[in-house]
Amino acid sequence: MTPHGPAELPRAYARAHGRALPVTLREVTRHNVQAVMALDAGDGGRQVAPNAKSMAQAAVYGEAWPRAIYAGDEPVGFVMLYDPSRVAEPEDPEFFLWRLMIDHQWQGRGIGLAALRLVIEHVRGRPHPGEMFTSIVEPAPHLLAFYACAGFELTDQYADGERVLRLAL
Repeated sequence: MTPHGPAELPRAYARAHGRALPVTLREVTRHNVQAVMALDAGDGGRQVAPNAKSMAQAAVYGEAWPRAIYAGDEPVGFVMLYDPSRVAEPEDPEFFLWRLMIDHQWQGRGIGLAALRLVIEHVRGRPHPGEMFTSIVEPAPHLLAFYACAGFELTDQYADGERVLRLAL
């Protein structure tokens, strides 16, 4: 599977809905940016910033790697990685999962985990991948469980008031 290649949804979802939809990460372009910005996690911005804010940040941070998350041909989420190797060749780059959101209508179907696995594969293919980080607003036991499924562990660190999690690559 390539970083942009499909990842199938979990088997339980496929059995319940009669088919597996491929989950892919696609570049945000002028053709899909409006659909991506219209997606809503349904949390009022408490856990994840609106996609419009993320797209504005991506426009000014060369390290940003924004991607639309698709289930089949439908945009269903957004992910943005902080990848310092996009602008320089650091010896030990710190990859940071800056945003991951799934529209509230598509949550609970395994799409987020499939997308996260694609991002992890992408990072493993970057120069000098050692660790990947993300952060959450506490308390969020459901998010801790979600990230633990992908191998993330809690750290003692905080970034901008959010608890940092680490994944050894």
